[in-house]
Amino acid sequence: MSMQRTASDIPRGNWIDRRAPGAVRPYLRLARLDRPIGTWLLLLPCWWGVSLASEGWPDPWLMALFAIGAVVMRGAGCTLNDIVDRDIDGRVARTADRPIPSGAVSVPQAAAFFALQCLIGLAVLMQFNGFAVGVGIASLGLVAIYPFMKRITDWPQVVLGLAFNWGALLGWSAVRGDLEVAPLVLYIGGLFWTLAYDTIYAHQDKADDVKVGVRSTALRLGAATRPWLFVFHGLAVACIGAGAVAAGAASPWLFLALGLAAGHAIWQAGTVDLEDAGDCLAKFKSNRDLGLIVLAGLIFARVGS
Repeated sequence: MSMQRTASDIPRGNWIDRRAPGAVRPYLRLARLDRPIGTWLLLLPCWWGVSLASEGWPDPWLMALFAIGAVVMRGAGCTLNDIVDRDIDGRVARTADRPIPSGAVSVPQAAAFFALQCLIGLAVLMQFNGFAVGVGIASLGLVAIYPFMKRITDWPQVVLGLAFNWGALLGWSAVRGDLEVAPLVLYIGGLFWTLAYDTIYAHQDKADDVKVGVRSTALRLGAATRPWLFVFHGLAVACIGAGAVAAGAASPWLFLALGLAAGHAIWQAGTVDLEDAGDCLAKFKSNRDLGLIVLAGLIFARVGS
């Protein structure tokens, strides 16, 4: 069965419709388990941090823990965002049939589901060393304030980037039990990466954002978006490379990967049609590939050193 789309942003005809029991489908959609790109974008900086901190191949157990944690914490973030945005979502055709505004899940039910996801995330976090546990807990403030940022600033993507790339710090600390300059520079690179990809994503929603009165970098940058995408992506690649060099991971593999990532970024920024929501979504999703290219470069830089 092929997946179909309507004005709604909820995919239909996928594995949730075909295989999940009816009672749990709204919760799976609330956690965005039918749209894995957000999980990838949260997970990849974690894997970058683990790989950069490792001597040789990264620990598969750590990589698996971060994968589980990314699934549940991305779901928790989406649940919290939908609780906060329920009135806005109900006024926009693309989001009106999300589980909360459609009435499929009540706010108390969503809050309980959010708490459950956070408990699972905490259980994952407690598998790390004490320093890493503290680093993980320190991210919660960013997670909590992000849903409100689009109401008060034109740059909510900055807060999203600070939250979504925290895994670069957590991944390093889970391996090394400390923080150094290298993961901090890697983290800054991830922040600029998020500014690029989420500005592209936000161009899908700019008409609705004006309608409901929320703010974004897409609206702030407007016609100047394309050159800024080159700036954001360029700073991202530069900072990721600088972080790797600071960690002693400079190698031909690293520079090959960074070159490929830069080429991918140039393709994104140069070809995205900012007036075509479908193309914006496709370019946004392509950042999984960019992130995997960087990951491969970091891993092979370490393995080959």
